[in-house]
Amino acid sequence: MARILITSGPTRQYLDPVRYLSNASSGRMGAALANAAIELGHEVVIVTGPVSIDYPAAATIVPVVTTDEMLAAGREWFARCEGAIGAAAPCDYMPMVVETQKIAKTGQPLTLQLVETPDVVATLGQIKTADQWVVGFALETEDRRFRATVKLEKKHCDMIVSNGPTAIDSDSNEVELLDAAGAVVVRVKGSKSEVAGVLLAEIDTRLIRQRTNP
Repeated sequence: MARILITSGPTRQYLDPVRYLSNASSGRMGAALANAAIELGHEVVIVTGPVSIDYPAAATIVPVVTTDEMLAAGREWFARCEGAIGAAAPCDYMPMVVETQKIAKTGQPLTLQLVETPDVVATLGQIKTADQWVVGFALETEDRRFRATVKLEKKHCDMIVSNGPTAIDSDSNEVELLDAAGAVVVRVKGSKSEVAGVLLAEIDTRLIRQRTNP
């Protein structure tokens, strides 16, 4: 049995006390992956942004809001896990300045200066030990396999899941799972529960069992 860290859901980057940048990630893929991992007998820790879904009762849930918080919690829990699956959709940008009061309407255009947030999966990939593994997700709108392969190497992942924007806030998904060399291991389309079952079976065989039974 392995302990697996799963990041899930969106994050929020506040502009002022009431407004924020985010995305429509629902956390359903993360929940489905957690269920599949638990069914295989693994222990699961879910670091999740704000979602309205229910995660498996057997999982340890660590709620966060911002990308920085997801990174901090991810680093802390990853040290106690054998592997990580980055299914979250962290907000990639945050405002350079967060206003302490609500931004008032002035009738004029509002310009926001944004800076990149830290990359959670890339950080976990950089700090993993020889005994740990990291599986990332690459959601792209074009050149999906090529961009997923670039992210696979850039983020030091052992495998990566390539999918598209239709996965966001959907009950279904269509993905390709790529190995460390960028070769397609499996293609699967169906409900997120079905997709998660196929992905976890491959991860269990190719990453978890290889490390526990070398």
